[in-house]
Amino acid sequence: MNVDQEEIRKFQSVAGSWWDPEGPLKTLHEINPVRLQYILDGTRGLQDLEILDVGTGAGILAESMARAGGHVLGIDLAEEAIGEARRHARETGVQAGYRVVDVESLAAECPGSFDVVTCMEMLEHVPDPASVVQSCARLLKPGGYAFFATLNRNPKSYLMAIIGAEYVLSLLPRGTHDYEKFIRPSELLEMTRESGLHMLDLKGMTYDPWKRRARITQDVSVNYLCRCQKVPAV
Repeated sequence: MNVDQEEIRKFQSVAGSWWDPEGPLKTLHEINPVRLQYILDGTRGLQDLEILDVGTGAGILAESMARAGGHVLGIDLAEEAIGEARRHARETGVQAGYRVVDVESLAAECPGSFDVVTCMEMLEHVPDPASVVQSCARLLKPGGYAFFATLNRNPKSYLMAIIGAEYVLSLLPRGTHDYEKFIRPSELLEMTRESGLHMLDLKGMTYDPWKRRARITQDVSVNYLCRCQKVPAV
């Protein structure tokens, strides 16, 4: 499988505190409203859409998309995180489903099944991100939308996303990111093109650690998001 077991261990270790808004993944809670709004703006609403969240963890984004009216399936290979996602969904009554399965296997199982596929902050944690992008495209219905969020690879992103966020400000657990796995926008653009996706939009996302608030910008030098559409077969 397209998986780094060390990455899985990292996220298993924080599974029990995933839903703690003041815990080790507090920044994820704080950027989630911005991620959700970007998706809502890019789809004009999620009501009754079939949605897949790839690399869902314990389901922070998946639950918010389900609350927005989508029929959501979240997938991840971190079993303890999926366990927390299921537990939280039961406790809150949110109708979201979860599976422990890799995206490549799911793409072989049910291609063309989803109106929207999201893959946020996940591509920089796998050995072969192009394979993930290709599988996301395969899972989409023609004309469906894929959303990706990841980190640019340059000195500024190393300074801010690793040194600043992990070691100086402790916004994330140390060792969360590996700079060599960061992905330049041009590289992601090539992956999407080769997968039959047309990139419609590319935006940056900045985070203010003092105000604890994120926003969408035009600056893609560190964190960035993109919206793609599956090109219908001719």
